[in-house]
Amino acid sequence: MPDWTYHPLRPITARLLGRRRSERAALRFLATLTSRPAGARAVAAVFAHPAAPPGLAGRLGATVPVRHARDAIRALPVQGAGVIEIGPVTTADVPAVRAAATGRRCPVWARPGDPETAAAVAPYVDRVVTTEAAVVRLTDPDIETARRALADPDAVVLATPALLVAAGPGWFQRVIEAETPAGPAPSPRDAGPDPRRWPAWLWALLVGLGMIGGGVGAALITLGPVLLWYDNDYLGMRREQLAALNDRLVPFLQHDRITMAGTMVAIGILYAGLAWGGLRQGWPWARRSLLLSGAVGFPSILYFLGTGGFVEPLHAAVTIVLAPMFVLAVTPRIGPPRWTLLPDGPEPERRRALTGQLLMIVTGAGLLIGGVTVSVVGFNDVYVATDLDFLGTHAGHLEEANDRLRSFVAHDRAGFGGALIAAALSIVTLSMWGWRRGSRWVWWTLAGSATAGFLPAVAVHMVIGYTDAVHLAPVYVGITLSIASLTLSRRYLCAKEAA
Repeated sequence: MPDWTYHPLRPITARLLGRRRSERAALRFLATLTSRPAGARAVAAVFAHPAAPPGLAGRLGATVPVRHARDAIRALPVQGAGVIEIGPVTTADVPAVRAAATGRRCPVWARPGDPETAAAVAPYVDRVVTTEAAVVRLTDPDIETARRALADPDAVVLATPALLVAAGPGWFQRVIEAETPAGPAPSPRDAGPDPRRWPAWLWALLVGLGMIGGGVGAALITLGPVLLWYDNDYLGMRREQLAALNDRLVPFLQHDRITMAGTMVAIGILYAGLAWGGLRQGWPWARRSLLLSGAVGFPSILYFLGTGGFVEPLHAAVTIVLAPMFVLAVTPRIGPPRWTLLPDGPEPERRRALTGQLLMIVTGAGLLIGGVTVSVVGFNDVYVATDLDFLGTHAGHLEEANDRLRSFVAHDRAGFGGALIAAALSIVTLSMWGWRRGSRWVWWTLAGSATAGFLPAVAVHMVIGYTDAVHLAPVYVGITLSIASLTLSRRYLCAKEAA
């Protein structure tokens, strides 16, 4: 997986701090995080690399100079390095090596320059490396170069600082994935007719399809009657009466609900993609992505506790049906590796894809901020200034006309906020963990979810005349970033064969 934390940001930090300082700052940041158990778990979750296959354990690592040893020993094992070599080491460096190796999470070797240094450093490391040792130190970041070196079962392959500068610490993960034996992906027919034997990926696919169906159904209702009988009963008003109260009120409700429906479809596409391309192919990170997103999205139905008590039966029904399937989908039982990997290909193509990856992560982060903001608005003011400008009234007047209208709108707002957070978490994690050459499903999943999420939102605003530039600015920024990301990464993600 390309290391998004390294390449796209390194030119910026390098201009501010200088290249050597920026590299040390990045390593120190990771080392500081991993110095505590919670931080180590967080970094491990971010990199989400599979366990090294038995034949690779202890044979893939890094070689670092003494000045970087302490930070490297704390940071790199969490990212997949199975051994750290410190070298060259002189007699004066022995105290620093001893301090760096204290509390290590993986074997630490020392490469001394003379027999005296070897004798002095030996008590503090797991191995003293001699010139006769079968150690291959690589400067070429190409994964195939590492695989050829690892073909010798006695060889230990170490990434040099030059390699990590060029490829980022995600290089370890890419080598592990390439060296992991993988078989053909299963088909739905392999599951059989008994639901008790269905694999997690099939349940996840059903959740995704259910979300798509629920979103389409909600859109059809909104484009038709807008309000169902339970809406009319709660409000004590029908559509015609709401229109008489304010001629823009019904279109306003439509714009909220169409946007929510589009977000539901976007989530469904993301979940279906994670199921088919991620869980079905045995990627452990796909379960994490699904779990993180759904753990926020499904409980958002409880938002009604803080928005006045209105519970929409359709929303509740979809949740009741899909929640058990979601639980079955995220149970910790990922199948064996089924993925197919391609070489990274031309370096310019890979670098463009890294930039596209960063832009998609920024898009997801922006949606996350937007989802939190909308949720907070739903729990508090409900209407923003541009809403009241569009309606041509003030909140007090609406409350006087119908004291349940506020909680009704708040339910829609808060629910949309929760859905937006769920979609954002899925986009961010999929973009962080799924960016591999030839992963066409990642490109199509993100393209489909962006289309489903953004297009209805823009269309309904245009149709009802709610075109305030400030209100729509986040949507336009999201569309721009998504198009740029998908354009930059298309050749990389959609590659069909090795370059």
